[in-house]
Order: sequence, then structure tokens, then C-alpha cells
Amino acid sequence: MSTTKAQPEVKEPNALVRYYRETRGELNKVVWPTRQEALNLTAIVLGVIVVGSLFLGAFDYIFGELIRVLINLRAG
Repeated sequence: MSTTKAQPEVKEPNALVRYYRETRGELNKVVWPTRQEALNLTAIVLGVIVVGSLFLGAFDYIFGELIRVLINLRAG
């Protein structure tokens, strides 16, 4: 006869509860930017978007005109 006691069963939390706890733990480790840093970074992102849009728009216009000229030369 064995004299060892039965180990109490440890119940694991379900996946959703575990995910929530782990996510909260990770978010507590995050170093959030200050308001001024967030505003500065937002301005940089918007500036890059505007410059990129102008650059791509210029190329689109140039190549569109080039195609139009080539089509007119071929048709006429």
C-alpha cells in the first residue's frame, strides 16, 4: 500500500482568461510615449504620407502624359 498523498488537481484557466491576463501583463510593461512625443511622431507620419503622395502623384502624371503622347503618335 502506498503512503503518498494524491496531488490536488491544479485547474488551468481557459485560453481566453489566460490571454487576457498575459495581455494585461504585457501592456503594463509598455513605456507609453508622452503626449508631445505622440504629437511629434504623428506629424512626422503625416508629413511622410503627404510627401510620398506628391511624389507618386507626380510620377503618375508624368507617365500618364507619356502614355497619352505615345498613343496619339501611334493613332495619328
